[in-house]
Amino acid sequence: MKMEIPARSENESFVRVVVAAFVARIDPTLEELNEVKTAVSEAVTNCILHGYDCSEEGIVWIIAMLEGNKLSVEIEDRGKGIADIERAREPLYTDKPELERAGMGFSIMENFMDELYVESSPGKGTRIKMFRTFGKKSWENH
Repeated sequence: MKMEIPARSENESFVRVVVAAFVARIDPTLEELNEVKTAVSEAVTNCILHGYDCSEEGIVWIIAMLEGNKLSVEIEDRGKGIADIERAREPLYTDKPELERAGMGFSIMENFMDELYVESSPGKGTRIKMFRTFGKKSWENH
């Protein structure tokens, strides 16, 4: 599944619903589905808020694939990029302290997905790759 959306905050909920519908065909638990929706939401929101500074001028690309019970999701922007990925992944670090929940995006994504990779270049954008296997016992998920 491939989508591209304008980088507007109202489109974040649309992406959540589309990815949830895409994943629903493998019959995840409600908890699994909500966790994926939350992780995807955080990634898209980061593109809009940080990649494009809420300018609404950019595009966010989403690619989702299912192989058996394993989901892979890539979310990409071509915004300002991240100069220091390791620092950006630290809990509570943010370049926008005025925002509610600032600094928790990567922590939330890491908590709800099995694997998270971030590729970014200043001035060129950011790609987030997330993976989640469904049907594992709940104590194996985190």
